[in-house]
Amino acid sequence: MPEFDRKGHWESVYSSRRVTETSWHQKDPRFSLALIENAGVDAEAALIDVGGGASLLVDYLLEAGYRDLTVLDISAAALEQAQRRLGQAADQVNWIEADITEFRPQRLYELWHDRAVFHFLTDGQDRDSYLRAMNTALKDCGQAIIAAFALDGPKKCSGLDVVRYDRESLQSELGERFECLEADREEHVTPAGGRQMFGFYRFRKIS
Repeated sequence: MPEFDRKGHWESVYSSRRVTETSWHQKDPRFSLALIENAGVDAEAALIDVGGGASLLVDYLLEAGYRDLTVLDISAAALEQAQRRLGQAADQVNWIEADITEFRPQRLYELWHDRAVFHFLTDGQDRDSYLRAMNTALKDCGQAIIAAFALDGPKKCSGLDVVRYDRESLQSELGERFECLEADREEHVTPAGGRQMFGFYRFRKIS
């Protein structure tokens, strides 16, 4: 069986449709924004949105006054959608095209945000690589917000298998170096009217 081309898959998705046509699109990323606010980081804090791609979250964060924003995505096409949408404001954002399982952080961040990347990592080695990157990227006492399909959420997304999580199973993946500070659930309504249950979790890295 040929090896799965992760980058090719996501380039195809974002080259063939607008973000507003994807099932994960949100006009208002209110759960992410609420957890970022609860994290208590200031406008100068370094934030990275992993898998942010064409998401509108960066638009809201810029509007809120955050000034040290990084968006990482495996898909150049997704990043280009966001950059075109933002226009000149895109110059205020650091853009990184990378597979999160191969990402080697070059700086430290106060906050790591991931809505719907980690749950696509069905291979344990890929999850280990993700967690190494997150641990390396976060400052001591830095925080991570991870949103993933809940146990009663979909088993697949974009034609791919996913791993569903609750608070306990995600804590088990992250291990003792991370403390769960907050957990919530969201029923996401897709642009097509489907309903997907997500869990949102905020963790602190223990120094």
